[in-house]
Amino acid sequence: MNKLEQLKKLTTVVADTGDFDSIKQYLPTDATTNPSLVYAASQLPQYQHLVDEAVEYGLSNASSSDARTALILDRLAVVFGREILSIVPGRVSTEVDARLSFDAEGSIRKANELIDMYAGFGIDKKRILIKLAATWEGIRAAEKLEKQGIHCNLTLLFSSAQAIACAEAGVRLISPFVGRIMDWYKADEGVDGYAAHEDPGVKSVTDIYNYYKKHGYETQVMGASFRNDGEILQLAGCDLLTIAPKFLDKLQNAEGDVTQFLDAKAAAAMEIEKITLDEKNMRWMHNEEAMAVEKLSQGIRGFTVDLLKLEDYVQERVLRGAA
Repeated sequence: MNKLEQLKKLTTVVADTGDFDSIKQYLPTDATTNPSLVYAASQLPQYQHLVDEAVEYGLSNASSSDARTALILDRLAVVFGREILSIVPGRVSTEVDARLSFDAEGSIRKANELIDMYAGFGIDKKRILIKLAATWEGIRAAEKLEKQGIHCNLTLLFSSAQAIACAEAGVRLISPFVGRIMDWYKADEGVDGYAAHEDPGVKSVTDIYNYYKKHGYETQVMGASFRNDGEILQLAGCDLLTIAPKFLDKLQNAEGDVTQFLDAKAAAAMEIEKITLDEKNMRWMHNEEAMAVEKLSQGIRGFTVDLLKLEDYVQERVLRGAA
């Protein structure tokens, strides 16, 4: 077996792309998207019919310009998700507007709108993960959504405080950003890179995974945002790993043994103190990690920039159609 085949026996592999051809090629269990991936995919000729479908829906169901743009963006995310779910056997993650990252009630409303839109295509909410930024407000929104039976994927996760708060809220899944953590430490420490087992991002995910398994949390850990295949292989055994096509290709064409480094039974036997967090303690604990504070804020801004690019593209398509 190649390394990708071996990895799939240890970990649920998720495709980090909006490109259906890549998903068909690597046959992951799940897939995840965000505005950046949807924007990139929407530029490809083979997906223009989906953009047209979303634009037509917005024009037919909203009168004001702002409402129309918002509706088209939601529809575009959902039609991409619909197509992905026709390929993968599992779930797709669909992201809530990053500008709602500090608005719990707004995030809940948007999540329900997305779920209702999927339901209109006959897609059960069990196959959807709503992606929210792992702010305190995002975690509180996820807690309420989970109680409604709407499962969530908490993204832009960089600190143990975020991870613990997510687990205590009963969130279905978290996405720690391995590569972005490494990026920060490389710049801070002035180094070119790390051995896989010393990678700060890998160590962060390993610690979170062990903490969850030690204390019996059902929240799943999905390592994300990889910079090299060494990071991926060092997390073999993690609940899930979401992997970009370029690394899926590299693993598919690589031979050699894949070792399982994360193991739930081994973690359960570890001596790890349990921590309970309220809002003030979570915010303080998160604040103590300079990397996490910086990368969370940067990530929210970055997702917003990509969403605005997608908005501009949608508005251009509307004007083009009107002309």
